[in-house]
Amino acid sequence: MAGKQSAGLLMYRRRGGVVEVFLVHPGGPFWAKKDAAAWSIPKGEFADDEDPLAAAQREFAEETGLTPSGPFTALTPIKQTGGKTVQAWAVEGDCDPASVRSNTFTMEWPPRSGRRQEFPEVDRAEWFTLDVARNKTHKGQVALINQLEQLLSD
Repeated sequence: MAGKQSAGLLMYRRRGGVVEVFLVHPGGPFWAKKDAAAWSIPKGEFADDEDPLAAAQREFAEETGLTPSGPFTALTPIKQTGGKTVQAWAVEGDCDPASVRSNTFTMEWPPRSGRRQEFPEVDRAEWFTLDVARNKTHKGQVALINQLEQLLSD
């Protein structure tokens, strides 16, 4: 594999003629006070022998507890800072962000304390207009939002 690869779903909905996208905020102490450029599409790494769309659906379910049914439209893969390639699919759907239930991870916290704590992989989710989403999401993922906007305007 040439660098790490991730797969995710960019879920969107139309509300009163306005397109909104569904983004998640990473859980854990490092992200607790970060907002601008901290949000992401639900995504995760996958193995070379795994189908990227299946991985995207699995990651979405793990991070949100939700399973969008498609149809799924492939977006052009992007490269994030650090060289990770992100493959994403747009999918129209809707959900209540308050219903999101994420899997968890364990890490030593506070650092060098010897104590291990469990944190949600995603601590919250929200719907954002495209313009707001461009400021909230990781800079490397703005291109996915731009692709979605182009796709929906064609």
